[in-house]
Amino acid sequence: MLPLSYAETNEVNVIKKVGGNPETRKHLEDMGFVPGAVINVISAINGNLIVSVKDCKVALDKELAMKIMI
Repeated sequence: MLPLSYAETNEVNVIKKVGGNPETRKHLEDMGFVPGAVINVISAINGNLIVSVKDCKVALDKELAMKIMI
C-alpha cells in the first residue's frame, strides 16, 4: 500500500484504505473515496492531484492525497 500522491499519472488503482481523523474520512468518503473504488490520477502538479473517481473529476491537495492508500 502507498499513498495516492505516489501514483503514476493515467494509472488505474483501487483504494484500499482512507485514513485521517473521522471528520476527514467522512469528507473523503462523501466525495467517493471509499475502499474498493477505482481511481485514476489524471494530473499531478507539486503533489496536488486531479483524479477521476466514480465518473467524477476531483482536485485534491497533497495533504488529502496522502490519506488515501492504494
